[in-house]
Amino acid sequence: MKRLIIATVLLFTATVLVTLVYFRHLNLSGQSADPALRRIPNNASVIFEFNNDKDFYDIFAGNKLFSALIGQEKQDDLFALRKLLLQNPQIAKYFSSQDIYISLLPQKGNTIDFLFTASVSKEFQDEFLEQFAKQNPKGMLITATSFAGKPGYQLYLSDLKKRFYLLNKDDYSLSGSFSKEVIEAYAKYDYRKVKDSLVLLPNQQRINSLANVYINYRYLNALAEQIFAAKNPDFFKTFREMPAAAALSIDYKSDALIFNGTTQVQSNQAVGYLNVFDDQQPIINRLKEIFPSTTAYFMNISVSNPIKFENRLSAALQVSGFAAESSTILKKVKTQTGLRLQKEFGSLLSNEFAVITTQYREKIGIVQVTDGIKLLALLTNLSKMSSDNSGQFNFEKLPQILLGDAFSVFKRPYFRVIDNYLIMANSESELASYYDTYFNRKFLPKTEGYNNFNNLLAQRSNISFFVRIKNTMQLFKQDMRPAFFNDFNNSDPGWKNFYGASWQMSVSEKSFYTNFCLGLPRDTTAEKVPF
Repeated sequence: MKRLIIATVLLFTATVLVTLVYFRHLNLSGQSADPALRRIPNNASVIFEFNNDKDFYDIFAGNKLFSALIGQEKQDDLFALRKLLLQNPQIAKYFSSQDIYISLLPQKGNTIDFLFTASVSKEFQDEFLEQFAKQNPKGMLITATSFAGKPGYQLYLSDLKKRFYLLNKDDYSLSGSFSKEVIEAYAKYDYRKVKDSLVLLPNQQRINSLANVYINYRYLNALAEQIFAAKNPDFFKTFREMPAAAALSIDYKSDALIFNGTTQVQSNQAVGYLNVFDDQQPIINRLKEIFPSTTAYFMNISVSNPIKFENRLSAALQVSGFAAESSTILKKVKTQTGLRLQKEFGSLLSNEFAVITTQYREKIGIVQVTDGIKLLALLTNLSKMSSDNSGQFNFEKLPQILLGDAFSVFKRPYFRVIDNYLIMANSESELASYYDTYFNRKFLPKTEGYNNFNNLLAQRSNISFFVRIKNTMQLFKQDMRPAFFNDFNNSDPGWKNFYGASWQMSVSEKSFYTNFCLGLPRDTTAEKVPF
């Protein structure tokens, strides 16, 4: 049975949360992957991993992080699935202390479901499932069937009043799903014929890991297009288009869920935006101190060497799908103004620049420069000026050429130079709105809850993405498919109870150290859940 995507995402996250009191067994140094993990289809956008220790349900003390993520109904679903399968006395010993994987897989239409994959002990034999079915276990009606020609079982779970499809496809692992479509696709999948796209955590990092998550950025687009009505929504767009994969381990606080790990660019992909950050160093993020109090979400870029960034971005443009168009625009600028724009702008670029979306759908670009007066002189040659320090570009797509794909939302923007900041917007009214914000000091750090959440984050990064949940609600109402927004908005407690989320990436040799934080308001109190 297909499930609404939001509900499924919440259930997956909940599955990770129930491991928060369990420390994984020790591993040797180096990197390795459970064979069950290797068998998961490589189009999974997100995979959660935890260890099914028999004691952790008793130890687990829940709080509103759990309830807010999944809601009471999904909490009951997870409890029933755990009770009927993982801790069923007849088969529990084969799952005890084994690794469990829950992967997010796209389906046809606007739905998504998960694939549940469990390692089993070496004592497990194929005929055990057949014997288990014949014993008519309590709470289940088990029927033998097949999926894509491979033998399996249909389980009707009476507590859930739902069907769960189970397949014993490979040695020492079992897979199941509430979606017949997912399990049939998995039955056809041959992991030996595809290239592995996972980034693995070093075993040393896994020693004390409570749970892990693996992310394939390339398949986040499929996820977004099932949630949002638009074909390619701008929300999280730059991240979704990265040819990269991440492996993160979980940390836990009473008011936040935090993941730390590594993002790696896939070596067989064309040069892209992440490659532009080679040899940069993470720096302290200060620009967000002047973001508007109405911020819904933002993407902030920080570079230690702006000139090197500009040179690498120029080189990346030459091998991108934007190469011909950007070359034509730059030649036009050179012919009409005599400017070598990339070089001259790069010499004035400072360390941080960002794109902010407000709760009113305003798009604001803020670029820190080294000398606002010199920048204004440069822009005067490129623009139709409406005042001494403001105007509109005469040429299209200059922000994208000079600052990267995150700035593609500005085609021929209006701008204003304020102190040592270049402010850009797609309308004069949006520009005036930020001008009012700046001079009346109506900034994000002055809003309730922001500083508490900000204290959970890394001070330094190169790329950061932030979402203020409350301020996105109206945008999501307009942009999400109605059924998904209803799930997102109406659960109580639910996602609307969270303060915000942040994703940070910092250059570390040839990869990116990555942090994800999802936080509740500081005054949220803990509560027990029935696990």
